[in-house]
Amino acid sequence: MKKLILIIGAPGSGKTTDAELIAEQNSDSINHYSTGDLLRDEVASGSERGKIINGFISKGNIVPIEIAIETIISAIKYSNADNIIIDGYPRSNEQMNALDEYLQKEDNIELVSVIEVEVSEETARDRVLGRARGADDNNEVFNNRMKVYLDPLKDIQDFYTKQNLLKKISGEASIEEVVSIMQDFIKTKV
Repeated sequence: MKKLILIIGAPGSGKTTDAELIAEQNSDSINHYSTGDLLRDEVASGSERGKIINGFISKGNIVPIEIAIETIISAIKYSNADNIIIDGYPRSNEQMNALDEYLQKEDNIELVSVIEVEVSEETARDRVLGRARGADDNNEVFNNRMKVYLDPLKDIQDFYTKQNLLKKISGEASIEEVVSIMQDFIKTKV
C-alpha cells in the first residue's frame, strides 16, 4: 500500500523545497514529486502535451485536471518508494474531487495527510519575485496565481478537515525549522 501525502501552499510558501529536503533525508522510504516540476518538464520536452500545458502555465492558470491526475497517478505507480509526497496539488475543488474519486477506487494508494504550508501574501510575493525563475514570475502573474490559490482554499481546507487529514504548518520560519517540523509530522503518518 502506497501512502500519499499532499502538500499545499501559496506560490512561494516553500512547499517544494520542504518536500525535496524531506525526500532527500529519507531517500530510502519517501519519494517527492512536484506537479509544477512534472508539468514544466513536459513543457521543456517540446511535446504536444507540453505545448498545451504551457498555454496554461504561462498565464498562471491551472492545467486541466486530466493532465494533472495522469501525471500524479503515473508518478505514484512508478515510484520505488512506499511513501509519496506530492506538492502543489490539489489547487481547485475540481482537482480535489477528481483525486478523491480516483483514490476511493484505488486499493493500493491511501491518502494519509494533506499539509498546508502557511505564509503571508507579503512573504510569498517576496520569495516568488525574488527567485524569478521564468516568465511566470512577475507581479501580474503572481497576483493571478495567488487568486487561483486562495479562491478555493476554504473549500479544500474544509474538505480535508472533515476527513481529519489537514495539518497546517507555518512556512514563515527558516527552511531548517519548517522541514524539521514537517518531517516529524510525516514520520507519524508513514
